[in-house]
Amino acid sequence: MSTKNIQRLISGNPTQVGSIDVLELLPNSGNFFDPFLVFHHGIAKADPAIPIRLQGVGPHPHRGFSAISFIYKGGVHHQDSRGNNHVVYAGGTQWIHAGMGIVHSERLPADIFEHGGVQELLQVWINTPAAYKMDQPHYYPATQAETPSIQTSDGLTNILIPSGELDGIKGIIPTFTPVNTWMVQMKKGGVYTFHIPATHQSLVYVLSGAILFNSNTSIAARRLALLQQNGTTFTIDAIEDSNLFIGSGEPLNEPIAAHGPFVMNTQTEILQSFKDYQMGKMGVLIEATS
Repeated sequence: MSTKNIQRLISGNPTQVGSIDVLELLPNSGNFFDPFLVFHHGIAKADPAIPIRLQGVGPHPHRGFSAISFIYKGGVHHQDSRGNNHVVYAGGTQWIHAGMGIVHSERLPADIFEHGGVQELLQVWINTPAAYKMDQPHYYPATQAETPSIQTSDGLTNILIPSGELDGIKGIIPTFTPVNTWMVQMKKGGVYTFHIPATHQSLVYVLSGAILFNSNTSIAARRLALLQQNGTTFTIDAIEDSNLFIGSGEPLNEPIAAHGPFVMNTQTEILQSFKDYQMGKMGVLIEATS
């Protein structure tokens, strides 16, 4: 086994998506990290003066990739043009294979104040191979209780595995190509060694707390580490109580044409995506009012 080291640390840029304060970490300087396209850390504080059904992100389309919400606080109320109307709370995942096109919204749940009044999530876009970009869309929700997990014998590290595999434990959300997504919670003093195929691009993001990577590099909260592709293992020590996300995936090595909510392989396909959306071919979402 060989050690996987850090290629680059990214701080990200603040932006706004709907009513969510977002730290955008990917794309970085216009560059993706194949197969990862977008990496957003979002926090929304519920405003009691505004109807909850209007907070969050309103209806918008996607085509050609997977749009995923990993939920760390509060919850997300997902509705889409395929008829799904569903809430997932902290520790859960909402995974959308957008395929040929879907219109969805991501609102705060009606009972957000019963769950602390704050929504915190990671929104991650993972590219879909060209052969599957025009498949029928699919929505895969997973609660924390449904998500396979690993807990260390000392009780200091707990790892949720929405997709992929870690140390023989397999996630429950299907993917087109090998993709690992791990939601990691570590108490101070926790240590874990992760194994990732050398063929994968991989990243580590610290939502809160601070960690030591391979015993030599500290990573503070709200920093994203893009790892070198060579190597197969790395070790994380929790300097403080920490929440982090680890993702890895086989690069597609395909042309990427991206504009707004669509990710295809050519600009012609992007233009067709806008036309199809305007013609209603991705469906219509009329959100429930209660």
